[in-house]
Amino acid sequence: MTQGAEVSRRGFIGTALAGLALPGVAGVAGAAPEDAKPVLFRNPFVYRFKIGELEAFSISDGNLPLREGLGLMWPQEDRPKMKEQMEAHGEALDNLPLYVNLLVIRSGNEVAVFDAGFGKGSNPQIGWFESGLAMAGIKPEQVTAAFLSHAHADHLNGFVSGGKPTFPNAAFYLLPEELAFWRSPNPDFTKTKRDQKPIPNMIREVRANFDILQPVMQPVKAGTELWGGKVVVEAAPGHTDGHACFRIRSGNDELLHLMDLSHHALLMFANPDWTIAFDHDPVQAVVTRKKFWSEAAAKRTRCFGFHLPWPGLGRIVPDGPNYRWWAEKWTWMG
Repeated sequence: MTQGAEVSRRGFIGTALAGLALPGVAGVAGAAPEDAKPVLFRNPFVYRFKIGELEAFSISDGNLPLREGLGLMWPQEDRPKMKEQMEAHGEALDNLPLYVNLLVIRSGNEVAVFDAGFGKGSNPQIGWFESGLAMAGIKPEQVTAAFLSHAHADHLNGFVSGGKPTFPNAAFYLLPEELAFWRSPNPDFTKTKRDQKPIPNMIREVRANFDILQPVMQPVKAGTELWGGKVVVEAAPGHTDGHACFRIRSGNDELLHLMDLSHHALLMFANPDWTIAFDHDPVQAVVTRKKFWSEAAAKRTRCFGFHLPWPGLGRIVPDGPNYRWWAEKWTWMG
């Protein structure tokens, strides 16, 4: 199998040139004056690769540090062990990086988007997806299928822009369990470790977005094959009631989209029993993670991680009784 990728040359060149603008160096073109304030450099990353005959892109929607760090991780009594793992691997302890990798696949005139990120807003650190799509040569109206794994803001909000569906010609797919949870009179958050204060506003926001997407919404049962069998929707409950993963197939190639089964490239692999506060049902999340990890490791399945270091491609490999995330080496397509 030939695997390839292409990082935006424009973004790469921009980054390289930005590094040449050295303050206080006389005679250097573009050198900044001593009192100049640093300009925030925004760059949507676009990585092109193949899944069999399918053209695919990993597009970063931003990168946020979760300042709570290990305070977000459970069980609480295992945090010293987590700290040991982090220190042993040179990981920062003052935050957990929140990568947001959005998968897009193209087959002829058909384009599918798997979650849509935060959407555009006032925070320049997030909301890059629209720019990334443009760099990939894709217009919103060209998207024909929109897949939602679950309705947290970093996955759902980008599907709505200006009070309308961002992708007006796309069918919007999700599991009925996810829709039922947010539409229920009192969504159950009694098992989660997350901060309870923002939950009422979160529920209102999800319901408002679902109202906008209702005309294009098509709930599908777990195991449903779409796109002529190229995409299989798989139930992966725990993070939310209707959390879904997606298996993309083309020819002999396969990519398993892990979505929010892991929020860190070390912790949830070093010990699948470790959970994050954002899980709605931590016990179920562990059961689901172990199932997917065991199968993916045994079959050496190529995987895509929504919250793993960009571009999010790699494999899950056994490491004693637990696992490791083995990131795929980048390859540039011609």
